[in-house]
Amino acid sequence: MIMYIKRAIEETIRNISNMFAVVLVTGPRQVGKTTMLKKLSDSKRKYVTLDDPDVRYLAKTDPALFMQRYTPPVLIDEIQYATELLPYLKIYADESKRNGDIWITGSQAFRLMKGVSESLAGRVGIVSLNGLSNAEIYGYENAPFTTEPERLMDRAQCIKERSLEEIYERIFRGSMPKLYADKNMDWEMYYRSYVDTYLQRDIRDLAQVADEMSFYNFMTVAAANTAKPLVYAELANAAGISSPTAKKWISLLVSSHIIALVQPYYNNVLKRVVKMPLIHFLDTGLAAYLLKWGNPKALEKGAMSGAFFESFVFSEIYKSYLNAGKEPPVFYYRDKDKKEIDLLLYQNGSVCPIEIKKAASPDKKAIKNFKVLEPVKEPERFGEISGLKIDVGTGNVICMSRDLLPIDKNNWYVPAWVI
Repeated sequence: MIMYIKRAIEETIRNISNMFAVVLVTGPRQVGKTTMLKKLSDSKRKYVTLDDPDVRYLAKTDPALFMQRYTPPVLIDEIQYATELLPYLKIYADESKRNGDIWITGSQAFRLMKGVSESLAGRVGIVSLNGLSNAEIYGYENAPFTTEPERLMDRAQCIKERSLEEIYERIFRGSMPKLYADKNMDWEMYYRSYVDTYLQRDIRDLAQVADEMSFYNFMTVAAANTAKPLVYAELANAAGISSPTAKKWISLLVSSHIIALVQPYYNNVLKRVVKMPLIHFLDTGLAAYLLKWGNPKALEKGAMSGAFFESFVFSEIYKSYLNAGKEPPVFYYRDKDKKEIDLLLYQNGSVCPIEIKKAASPDKKAIKNFKVLEPVKEPERFGEISGLKIDVGTGNVICMSRDLLPIDKNNWYVPAWVI
């Protein structure tokens, strides 16, 4: 029996549906967009998928007749296959003035978003659904991650402690709902099918990707660089393609929600910041499949163990904001002296540093680079205007410790299972 896993973003969907005529749920393939929206639909809402060739033909050739056949309230699946519908959705939204009548999904953001922004500006609420989070898998409440000790202590009290083996089982298995809803699903077979579908349906028909195997090889190279700064020339050289092609293909991976690029935190007071983004694979299971890791134990013992741990922690924090309907306020720090901070949360005039270490008992050296942020607290001392002042909030070292413990008055060790 395949069970339904309640999604943390459901309340966000309801709220946005009350605010906009059209709700667009986008995200990678097979993360449960349609399943979730069907679960949220009442009996009056029709369902139609543009995967059906006959329905797609009608939508593309006679969108007005399509709208007569499938009158709202309606859920239209895979809208990117018939973007000709978008102007007609706009007309309906303007005439009906009813919010939440039209729900649409789309996997191919690189094809879809331009049409949405042009046709439905001001009429559409856009929600990004990614793979399952820990909160969804283990059944506890989702909340945007913060580094504040009070919030972390409250959270630690209601969450079961997870061992190193359990965490790497989770990292290896990934975040795709079907792997958790159907216990009989074979992991390797699932991801093989996933990659084949992605290459054949999302990539094959794009003019800039003429060779599917070259793109597959590039995906593998990108997976090998998860949690590393993005250097197009290095990726291109490893994949045997040109740097401009690498740049285009990274854009496709971002647009289809396979990877996230984390931008560097920049402040005029911090003079030596490196401005290249950081790559993170959003589904560590997919990255493990691409890189041929055979089981969780091999992954935990392997050379990329730390990188996978870092991408896993990042993705959990990233999804905690998306599921609450918020833009993730995530950055990282790296300067020309090679001082790095793995993650920065910048919001409400405060920046909170986060270091991610697989170690069970990292020493205080884990927070040594946090001091590079000191100048932002007193910009006048460094020849900058006082308006550039930023508070530095509580710092975290997210690691494999068994308990939530203070490092000093400003920083805490945070067990990975608490996030």
